[in-house]
Amino acid sequence: MYNKLQYISQGKTIEEQLYNIHKALDAGCGWIQMRFKDQTIKDTFVLAEAVKLLCEEYLANFIVNDNFFLAQQIVADGVHLGLSDMKIDEARAILGNTKIIGGTANTFEDIENHVKNGCDYIGLGPFRFTTTKEKLSPILGLSGYFEILQKMKKNKIEIPVYAIGGITLKDVSPLMETGIHGIAVSGMLTDDDQKKKLIKQLKEKLYANVIV
Repeated sequence: MYNKLQYISQGKTIEEQLYNIHKALDAGCGWIQMRFKDQTIKDTFVLAEAVKLLCEEYLANFIVNDNFFLAQQIVADGVHLGLSDMKIDEARAILGNTKIIGGTANTFEDIENHVKNGCDYIGLGPFRFTTTKEKLSPILGLSGYFEILQKMKKNKIEIPVYAIGGITLKDVSPLMETGIHGIAVSGMLTDDDQKKKLIKQLKEKLYANVIV
């Protein structure tokens, strides 16, 4: 089963990105989604190659955000596609069944479409307002997650759902109660000075009801 914690990378330069990703891995994060927007093809490729090696070293999943062709080129573990990116079924047809394909969703209908098209997990959000992303979809809040997850249950749709968007430590337990699988964080982890402690606290909440 997938890790319950994803780190979506931050940093305006290759150096900043690598620093933040290395710190997250070192603190115990087992899933990196590389997000490096509006950069040159060369810089993005250089970063992706370095991140791939780091993730291999830490035995972590490595997903590329949005950039399907890069994910294919460097043989990443998979790709995360936004609502305006390449269609999930097109990506699946090219990448095959062994790669992880995640999809962004804001509504139950988005999830329904993604599942129908062969998606592996859903990034559902935003939970609340976040400065990490421009062009935000409507904010869901706890009630939005609860409503969508209940609809999924009713329609017998089973797929790991990750909450995303401005999540803080105290939000994790109530979010998990809605039935989500895990969370994707960015600024919360990047900006924390005690990443090991934070990841330990996050995992305690994320895995609180898991029977080992």
